[in-house]
Order: sequence, then C-alpha cells, then structure tokens
Amino acid sequence: MCVPCQFLIHLCVCVCVCVCFSATVPQFTNSPTMIVMVGLPARGKTYISKKLTRYLNWIGVPTKVFNVGQYRRDATQSYKSYEFFRPDNQEAMKIRKACAIAALKDVCAYFMQEQGQVAVFDATNTTIERREVILSFAKENGYKVFFIESLCDDPEIIAENIKQVKLSSPDYAGCDKEEAVADFLKRIECYKVTYISLNDEKDSLSYIKIFNVGSRYLVNRVQDHIQSRIVYYLMNIHVAPRFIYLTRHGESELNLVGRIGGDSGLSPRGNKFASALGGYIRSQCIRDLKVWTSHMKRTIQTAEGLGVPYEQWKALNEIDAGVCEEMTYEEIQDHYPEEFALRDQNKYRYRYPKGESYEDLVQRLEPVIMELERQENVLVVCHQAVMRCLLAYFLDKSAAELPYLKCPLHTVLKLTPVAYGCEVESIFLNIEAVNTHRDKPVNVDVDREPEEALLTVPDHI
Repeated sequence: MCVPCQFLIHLCVCVCVCVCFSATVPQFTNSPTMIVMVGLPARGKTYISKKLTRYLNWIGVPTKVFNVGQYRRDATQSYKSYEFFRPDNQEAMKIRKACAIAALKDVCAYFMQEQGQVAVFDATNTTIERREVILSFAKENGYKVFFIESLCDDPEIIAENIKQVKLSSPDYAGCDKEEAVADFLKRIECYKVTYISLNDEKDSLSYIKIFNVGSRYLVNRVQDHIQSRIVYYLMNIHVAPRFIYLTRHGESELNLVGRIGGDSGLSPRGNKFASALGGYIRSQCIRDLKVWTSHMKRTIQTAEGLGVPYEQWKALNEIDAGVCEEMTYEEIQDHYPEEFALRDQNKYRYRYPKGESYEDLVQRLEPVIMELERQENVLVVCHQAVMRCLLAYFLDKSAAELPYLKCPLHTVLKLTPVAYGCEVESIFLNIEAVNTHRDKPVNVDVDREPEEALLTVPDHI
C-alpha cells in the first residue's frame, strides 16, 4: 500500500475519534475560536497567522497555528510540481482534504487537552465546500469562527512575497530559483480556477477582508471581544521595512546602590551613556526616527543626550513595586520574606503589594505595541521590566521566559522585523554599568538562606 493511502486510512480512523460531539453544541461567550485564513497562495496568510498568534499569546490568550501545508508535506514526503494542486487531480484532492481534516482533528485536541482558546487554521480555504466543512466542524463542537481573507492584486507585492518566503519553502529546496518561481505561479493559477471570495451578501459570516496588505479593510459581523481585538490588531500592522531600537535608560543613582524603582536621575556613567547613545543614533542616519521615553527622570535624561524631540509615554514607566519601591532585595527579603519567595515562584504573575505584576505590565503596554506596529523607525528608551515585555512580544517568548530576559544597561537592541519573526542585533556602547540581571534561584522556599535567594547580583525589578 502506498504512503498516501496509508495516510488516508490513518486519518479516517483519527477523524472518527476526533469530532468531539455528535450534536450541535451551543456557543458560550468564552467558547474557543477558530481563526480561518482565506486567500490565494503568496497573499501573506502565514505571515498574518504567525504574527497574530504571537500577539494573542503575548496578551495572554493561548493560541496555536495549524498550517495545513505542513500536514500536506508530511503526508506526501516530497513535492514534485504544481500538478499536485490541479483541481482535476483526484488523488491529490483526496490527500489535501484528508490533511485539512487531520488539522481539524488536532484543533479539537488542542482545545480539549491543552486548554487553548484560539486556533489559527492556516490554509487557502478558497472554496465554499472547504469552508462549509470547517463551519460544520466548528458548529458540532461549539467553536466560534472568524475568517481572515487576504486579497492582493498588486504584482509587485506578490512577487516580493514569493521571493522572500516561498522560495525558501521545503517544497523548493535545491530547486533553481527561476524554475521555482514559474512553478509557484502555476500553482496560484490552479487555485484561481475554483477560488470564491467571501461574499457579505450571501455569507452571514464573521470576517475581515484585507486588501493589498492593508490599503483597505472590510469587516463583517464581529461577534465578541477577542474578534474585535483581532480586527484592531490587523488594522494596525504593516510590512514596510523599518527598525525598532530598544534600550534602557543610562545607569541611575538607585541602580548603583541596588534599590528598585524610584525616580532617581542618572549616575555619571549613565550620563556618559546618554551621550554615547546620541552618537550611535546619529551614526545610523535613521530616516524619520521617533523617540519615546517614560515619564521618569532617568529615561528623559537619557533621551536629552540625543538632541532631538522625544515623546513621553506614561505607559512606559517601570513596573510599580508598590510597598517595595526604593528597597534593596536584601531589605525586601528581610521585611517581606513570603512575598519575596512568592515572586521567585511565579515572577510573571506575582503582583507586588499595592503594585504591579509583569502580567499587569503587558496589559499596560498593549497600546505601545499597537503604536509600534503602526510606526516605522522608533527608538524606545525604557526600563528593564518594560524592555523585557516589549522584547518578549517581538521574539515570541513565553510568560515563563519573559521576566528573565537579559536586558543589560548601556546596550541597544536593534530589531529588524522579517518575514516570520524578528532579527536582533545587540550593541554595547562601551560604557560600564552595574549588572542588574538576576536569574531565578533554584531554591524558592520562604525559609531559604539570604545568599540562596539573592545569588550574586541585585535585581532591578
């Protein structure tokens, strides 16, 4: 028996087990949501899927992408040509349908076993028949469905997408570039034969249509809070080339004595960094650079060294340490040993008494992320906890990783968004500063010895 046939038999068995309920399940307010991509190849569907998933996970909504193309590659082992995607290729159509159903099975498992809240079904889904299969599956299991259709008729955008993303696909590994482009263009033509766009007159569906990478949008029947946030996010992102620079303020007077929070000014070395930062930024010759700071002295004094206008954001203020503001970690452990241990046990969700947690900080920073996505070149002069949250968004880091990301003083991180992620360059400006990073201790018990709790260096928030 051939591999594709074995694959189909395996899927039939799996699907019988998978479809979780035989009768229609009512949708509740917090029912899981399926985000269903729609569009021809090379229209940015996978880019949108991955970027949206990164955003939703960052704001605390467990989300996962299910890329049907990967299921197809796993099932067929190797790609030969565009002929596989011809609508009259019956054997291939069976495999493609089986792959879609296998992905739906895994969506079901993700919601039931992993407590996911959103699944992004990344495929072309260009026919009414395929969308009806997805809608029936969702209705049977009580899932909400929101479609994202990406339409593009700009040949330059399509050609750039093929060049940047599709030529590096496993389908074209070791293939001549010109031959790969020609094959992929024929693959697109195969889909055009049966492509039917979402129709707001005939389809009573919830969706957003994105035209030519955001030049225009059409939104229909948004059902709930999650869908409205998705729409807002998608209407703020763009693909124009740009750089984002993240840096902490220069070393502060309170950094020198290991005290957290507060609103102190820069130390002498911090002032040197402000001057060095200005020199570095000028050397980059950045077009239309915007500079953002918090409302705190140390970021404002750092930005003053640039000699350019800057904008102050209260949302960029450092995490509020509440009753622990301006204390050393030794003092916190002495006065609040239980609080100190609880923070080490779950640093992301721990909230200082009368203060904030990293989880709170992420919610506070969401408008900053939205504006960063809207802008082009931006320098953000901020604080350690704030920089960790912003960096976690761009690098797709988990809540467990976020509070321990290393963001040293007097270092600039240059972020370059690329197709499916972000490249990072770290630039140390050669001005010494105290080390404020602290790894998570192995022992997080309340009755541990002070040296076990503090390790070797003080932590600034």
